[in-house]
Amino acid sequence: MRFGIKTAPQHTDWKDMLDVWRGADEIVVFESAWNFEHFYPILGLDSHGPCLEGWSMLAAMAAATRRLRLGCLVTGIVYRHPAVLAKMAATVDIISDGRLELGLGAAWNEEECGAYGIELGTLRERFDRFDEAVEVIVSLLTLQTTTFAGKWFQLTDAWCEPKPVQQPHPPIVIGGTGERRTLRTAARWAQHWNFPGGPVEMWQHKRAVLQEHCAAIGRDPAEIMTSTHLRLSPEGDVGALVEDAARWADAGMDLGIVYLPPPHRASVLEPVAQALRPLAS
Repeated sequence: MRFGIKTAPQHTDWKDMLDVWRGADEIVVFESAWNFEHFYPILGLDSHGPCLEGWSMLAAMAAATRRLRLGCLVTGIVYRHPAVLAKMAATVDIISDGRLELGLGAAWNEEECGAYGIELGTLRERFDRFDEAVEVIVSLLTLQTTTFAGKWFQLTDAWCEPKPVQQPHPPIVIGGTGERRTLRTAARWAQHWNFPGGPVEMWQHKRAVLQEHCAAIGRDPAEIMTSTHLRLSPEGDVGALVEDAARWADAGMDLGIVYLPPPHRASVLEPVAQALRPLAS
């Protein structure tokens, strides 16, 4: 199994997160680094504390690192028009010299959407909009011009230049477990599916559903990398983390993303890396 890290940009300082990402950039056990895309903290009980915006942070991290692949896990599609998000993604891929992983999701956070006046919509509306948005983003990143006439989005001879470094586009990462909509969309568009969390047995079932959706459209499911979160406890219990990682490695998970608890400290990286190294492939 391969490994990455994730820093939630909440209840922490920018400099501390920067130190963590720069430190991970020097440790080959970690191949990628991730943040989340929320405007309010989502971990813990206090949703009104400090929380940095994810894509601004990602652009800065792209310039501050040299090796790590990087992404938001994942970007709620309701927060921005997909054409704007495609431009942002192309720009960050250029800044990073081709290291972006483009994480996309339908969004779920009612509190921040209600507070900011962002239309979240019903569950069906979210996924209808999500399906259109992913198609729009891939088209803008791939084709010279895009014309699209959907219910939610309409584009006419739209350009997205310059194109990203990665061709035909940065890997699309779709997070979630919904069997009828999320996994069907992942089967069509994703190069990477993130299972946000849950028992190994649940992931095995969801993976089988994803494989069924792939079969229905004639796609090889081996083209889609799988990942999940491995949570380091606030106490820094590396032993428990390794036990969890070993279970996922035995089950066939491709990538384990170590969720580092805030406030962030670069000093945790080396003990975690040393503990995971025997499992790294």
